[in-house]
Amino acid sequence: MSERKSILPDQQPAGSPSPGEPVFLAVGKLGRPHGVRGEIFLHILTDFPDRLKDGITVFLGLDHKPIEILSHRWHVNALLLSFADYNTPEAVATLTNQYVFVKAEDRPPLPDGEYYHHQIIGLKVVDEQGQILGTLTQILETGANDVYVVLPPQGAEILLPAIEDVILRVDLDLGQIVVRLMPGLLPD
Repeated sequence: MSERKSILPDQQPAGSPSPGEPVFLAVGKLGRPHGVRGEIFLHILTDFPDRLKDGITVFLGLDHKPIEILSHRWHVNALLLSFADYNTPEAVATLTNQYVFVKAEDRPPLPDGEYYHHQIIGLKVVDEQGQILGTLTQILETGANDVYVVLPPQGAEILLPAIEDVILRVDLDLGQIVVRLMPGLLPD
């Protein structure tokens, strides 16, 4: 799971862990080495890249190997990182294509009405009358607003814009999102 957030209307607090949440969240994917000092590109997968600073421990790969960030700096749209014990391009190249994780318990808290993607993916989506539309399976990030991909029990997927007129309520305790279906949102 990546550490992205969605902004939704709701009255309950967000950002607090609940049972079954992941232990680690991906914050980036390592790209190619850069320069001769052992720096490597990190392609950002988080809305909070500012916390990836010198001295912070992150976790690499699916085995979540702990490693300390020695230095960080922005280069174009990516972060250049260097790690302890990886001080040559050849050494750091062995980390290429690995995901960088942080512990879920260390994620920043979100204001009310905002959720991390992993908190809402998998929730049931129901209309105002309680009819089950399907399960939220994916969140597409567009320029204007996110779009929720809902997989119904039968038929084509439903694309719902994540706007206040459509997303009425998120209830993490009940495991559901209540939506108002505007004309044209359901496939024919």
